Amino acid sequence: MERVEAAEAGFDPERLARIDRFLEERYLAPGLLAGAQLLVAREGKVVHFSTAGKARADGRPLGEDALFRIASMTKPITSIAFMMLVEEGKVSLDQAVETVIPEWKDLGVYAGGGGGAPFQVSPPERPMMMIDLLRHTSGLTYSFQHRTNVDAAYREGRIEKWHGGLDLDGFVAALARIPLEFSPGTAWNYSVSTDVLGLVVERVSGMTLDRFFEERIFGPLGMADTAFHVPAEKTDRLGDCWAFEPGKGAMLYDEGGKSAWSRRPTMLAGGAGLVSTVADYHRFCGMLLNGGELGGARIVGRKTIELMTANHLPGGADLTEMSRSLFSEAINAGQGFGLGFGVNLDPARTMLPGSKGEYYWGGMFSTAFFVDPVERLHMIFMTQLMPSSTYPIRRQLKTLIYAALK
Repeated sequence: MERVEAAEAGFDPERLARIDRFLEERYLAPGLLAGAQLLVAREGKVVHFSTAGKARADGRPLGEDALFRIASMTKPITSIAFMMLVEEGKVSLDQAVETVIPEWKDLGVYAGGGGGAPFQVSPPERPMMMIDLLRHTSGLTYSFQHRTNVDAAYREGRIEKWHGGLDLDGFVAALARIPLEFSPGTAWNYSVSTDVLGLVVERVSGMTLDRFFEERIFGPLGMADTAFHVPAEKTDRLGDCWAFEPGKGAMLYDEGGKSAWSRRPTMLAGGAGLVSTVADYHRFCGMLLNGGELGGARIVGRKTIELMTANHLPGGADLTEMSRSLFSEAINAGQGFGLGFGVNLDPARTMLPGSKGEYYWGGMFSTAFFVDPVERLHMIFMTQLMPSSTYPIRRQLKTLIYAALK
């Protein structure tokens, strides 16, 4: 990773240094987080990189080359893969999903039933389009939302289980038996849409998703440690993962030495399945900031990045106006959604410093990134605690980083 002095890059060194003190005093010393890693870069050059805390319950320190389960930070990578195929003329954003997934030709919208009774469905107002998968307006959902009879059917079928009996083809076949929550394009709901997009990439390209990632994205960008599973020779770099339980605190969820991520999953989850490092994701963010190219490797065109990081919610709405469930909270005011990224529409409404046009996302294990094309900076934060809503650390880090800009 190429580095530059903070002052030379327009940062106040002391203000950057206090971020590490904040993490230590607020989260690491009290045991709220086991370990954390933070990278801040400007113009693709690292101005701040810190590693602190432990990787595993036995006290093993977190290494600079630590591997992390990045969960939904997989989504932007899958979205980039799809847009590579768009650029090649093999698929389009306004194309009906059923043209690639014919199993969904008769997919209906929930109109009643469930919970043991047969589903009642009505026809959608229009067919689901590829753009709906990228921006989460498809009508699909997630089983963990615990909100409707539709997400209950996801849980009953255990269709999101990566090491279950379903591959991606079986996954979409199972989804064909469950109605959509709403007609595509009429609302926003965080969902398995990007997992489905991964199957679209497979069918259009004729390559498995892991092979497409490796040959078309990871190899060219030098992301040598990013994959759907951790090979045996790297498992010592994968830390433990914790889950917060009210009244109990952080409980061990997945042991690094015995991790489920140490074996290839049955279903390659383009929405949440990857393991990566701060150094690798730094290269991915650098490619985004640089208009789709890094080190001579052109992944997508500059105008494609601009298209992906514009707000694509109908009518220019933000998440609070369109969301059916997650991300409908007031803190998401002023934030839209593009093609695989959250997008900052109005920093004043977010109640945080930032830039209009900044784009971002995170994962359920509290990992996060953002890219600011105005200030030419990006940030990557890695830790391993679910759910990501346990602490407001993402908002706090964002405030601290922008406060360090001169």
